[in-house]
Amino acid sequence: MAIDRLRLATAALTLMMCAASGLAQTPAQLTPHRVRVESADYLGKRAVRITPDGDVPNGEAYAIVTGASFHNGTVDVDLAGRPAAGADAGARGFIGVAFRLADGQYEYIYLRPTNGRADDQVRRNHSTQYSSHPGFDFARLRRESPEKYESYVDLEPGVWAHYRITVDGTKARLYVNNALQPCLIVNDLKRGDTSGGVALWVGPGTEGYFAGLAIKPAP
Repeated sequence: MAIDRLRLATAALTLMMCAASGLAQTPAQLTPHRVRVESADYLGKRAVRITPDGDVPNGEAYAIVTGASFHNGTVDVDLAGRPAAGADAGARGFIGVAFRLADGQYEYIYLRPTNGRADDQVRRNHSTQYSSHPGFDFARLRRESPEKYESYVDLEPGVWAHYRITVDGTKARLYVNNALQPCLIVNDLKRGDTSGGVALWVGPGTEGYFAGLAIKPAP
């Protein structure tokens, strides 16, 4: 009987993981929050294109994955971000994933693609970023805990990168381009050990593309 229960649990988990794979391949599987979402073919991948819908404050532009509920586990996605046409000089192609989204609050980890190969070491050191909306934006975290919540990773604007986060309790890890070691380690998620939705996130002045999203809950 124990073996049968194990088989059933394994089968259920496999079905859940398979159902999660391929989420958000079309705009119909996303609920926009102050963004425009459309289908696109981009650099050889079928994707969704996400851009802020007008002059949107930082942290308010994202598309919620319909039906996704996330506590611990992994989120994988291919993404490509670049400054949109007409964006100001401070645009970096900000792009990433928001998780444990509830009542407008969420954790998020994002990339700054134009920083990855900048000819300035300080900018390179700011290629990845953890923040928590709304209480802990990058400016507060950088001021109160310099270097703790951002790091370097090799990136190019507008080029596909594989993005993977693992979340366990109050800890999160970011892996880029199938690296075996994380490029960013967070040991104190600001919202604590919570649960909530998942969203595809873009920052101000960003033209973002996402493909191949897979959300896998921890066993």
